[in-house]
Amino acid sequence: MNEVPTESETPVNGDLHDLVEVLLLRADQRYTAGRRAMVELLNALGHPASISEIARHLPHIPRSSAYRHLVDLQGAGVVRRIAAKDEFARFELTEVMTEHHHHLLCTTCGRVIDVTPSDEFERTVARAVSELAGARAFRVTSHALDVFGHCSACLESGEASTASATARS
Repeated sequence: MNEVPTESETPVNGDLHDLVEVLLLRADQRYTAGRRAMVELLNALGHPASISEIARHLPHIPRSSAYRHLVDLQGAGVVRRIAAKDEFARFELTEVMTEHHHHLLCTTCGRVIDVTPSDEFERTVARAVSELAGARAFRVTSHALDVFGHCSACLESGEASTASATARS
């Protein structure tokens, strides 16, 4: 199991907690110890985490409480839910807390891979999104690109071809 660095090993920026507290207050929520632990974990992990992974790292928080915390944090704009399949939901801090990035989502195993594309790629995507939105008189405030497919591990193991064949039947 990968160990999560402690707060002293990976300092959590005080600005992060200040921002989370403000967002929660706007949603009429308090920044409780349980929510703070969730934010610190997601920040320390640096990748989208499943509820099982969260439970492994925060065994003192009951799973039902963890789900409620995630729902509240998501509602306040602190956490984003990502799903390749419903049974493979992952959670991460929103880009307001981190940096702009996209995801590659494996539909076989549920792995979520964060990718930060080049500036040129982002300009191309932004132009395409603006063009699509402009045709519908839609004002774009941001975008997210989630690409679905099969990760290298599933391709190498052959599980991706089995999953693809099952999906076509």
